[in-house]
Amino acid sequence: MFDPTPAPAYPYGETPEPHPLLAPVLGLLGSWHGRGRGEYPTLDGDFTYAQEVTFSHDGRPFLRYEARAWLIDADDAPVRPAARESGWWRIQPEGRVEALITQPTGIAEIMVGAVADGTVELATHTVGLTPSAKQVDATGRRYTLTDDDTLTFTHDLAAVGRPLQHHLSAHLRRK
Repeated sequence: MFDPTPAPAYPYGETPEPHPLLAPVLGLLGSWHGRGRGEYPTLDGDFTYAQEVTFSHDGRPFLRYEARAWLIDADDAPVRPAARESGWWRIQPEGRVEALITQPTGIAEIMVGAVADGTVELATHTVGLTPSAKQVDATGRRYTLTDDDTLTFTHDLAAVGRPLQHHLSAHLRRK
């Protein structure tokens, strides 16, 4: 009889050693949460959001990336989900990074960049869209780990006929 439960990649309760190529991004491992601000010319106005970002690994030279966000009101109460994405960051020699990020809105991004001095900068290599997805031409993302254990995040966006420009920024703290 087939057992659909997958065998663990390593024994339960044990964490694999990080791959040596992950050394420049080890500080990102874990879950981060905080608040941010967003804006874009096609929106009615700017907005405040809560965000959670999680980075993990399984011993190979990849980071598993998950992010989700909620619009929040003036009292920090959630109004509704705002965004969700997941993917993989492939860490390459010499600090190069290749990222694959997908969103349930029908957008799949392949990004390239580098990590240096606690900052990961990513820029669009290719954007794939489902037939009903909003037009996105390019994005840029920056993740910076500061000395006070804060992860700052900025996201630039070129979409729906607009040039690449600021869209989101957040300050996240480790959970």
